Amino acid sequence: MEIDDLDRQVTHALRINGRAGFREIGAVLGVSDQTVARRYRRLREAAGLRVVGLPNPIELGYESWMLRLRAAPDAAASIAAALARRPDTGWVSITSGGTEIACGVRIPATADREALLLQKLPRTPRLVAVSAHCVIHQYVGGAVGPDRRDDALTDAQKQALTPQWPAGPGAAHLTEADAPLIEALSWDGRRTFTDLAAATGWPESTARRRVQELFGSGSLYTDVEITPEVYGFRAAVLLWLSVAPSRVAAVGELLRGHDEVVFAAATTGPTNVQVTAVCPDMPAFYRYLTERIGTLEGVERIESAPVLKHVKQLGAVR
Repeated sequence: MEIDDLDRQVTHALRINGRAGFREIGAVLGVSDQTVARRYRRLREAAGLRVVGLPNPIELGYESWMLRLRAAPDAAASIAAALARRPDTGWVSITSGGTEIACGVRIPATADREALLLQKLPRTPRLVAVSAHCVIHQYVGGAVGPDRRDDALTDAQKQALTPQWPAGPGAAHLTEADAPLIEALSWDGRRTFTDLAAATGWPESTARRRVQELFGSGSLYTDVEITPEVYGFRAAVLLWLSVAPSRVAAVGELLRGHDEVVFAAATTGPTNVQVTAVCPDMPAFYRYLTERIGTLEGVERIESAPVLKHVKQLGAVR
């Protein structure tokens, strides 16, 4: 599939406002809503584009953990698939020649960490090692804001697309009653209010009001799932950095300005900064590693693992 400038603009627009209507996007881009709709459908079918609605773990007071699991080569795929089916995993990837699995898990801060993180892991002797790292501060990605890969829109266009939710009586917080709404948005964050009403059993006016309340308060946010290779990014690499403690915050802030970085966070463990970098190819990653990230003051050691397969990116597994 060939991706042109308009495709990139539509994708960027959806990253800024995943629930923006085709007419709203078209007005900003200077094209018709029918053109935007055609491009959106084409990107969904051929580029794996999907908008998902997700709970904001920061607002919920959840802890985010990074798990690294080492498995026998013939077991990694089945273990990764089992992890991807869990609702508490945000993403799951296979790395390191097919023997290592990396995943992100979000759990309530008051939960039994051992039970959720370890006892729920697939029961198999083919899983030979597990390490868990708690995210203590996130710099890039997810609920803290988009990365810098997308540069298809001007500042004025980005400002025009930034959602302005109606002001409510107070900050809205997720409750157990919102579970069917979250489930529906985890499959498709652009579902219409009519569809959401059917999925939740609520009147359409209630679904509309609740969506506006939760997105307006930041309790929910949208993110975009794509097939990176279609957009020219063929080298996704996970990095674990050992950074001098006095330099962790400074390194994290510098990573926010790197176009290659789609996720960066400070973590617990023997390495204390975790990064996901996406580059056009491995020579480009080599240049990024040696010329930018490797030269940051305070970075003492770098471990890297190319992503072989994204088993789960965002939302519910398709």
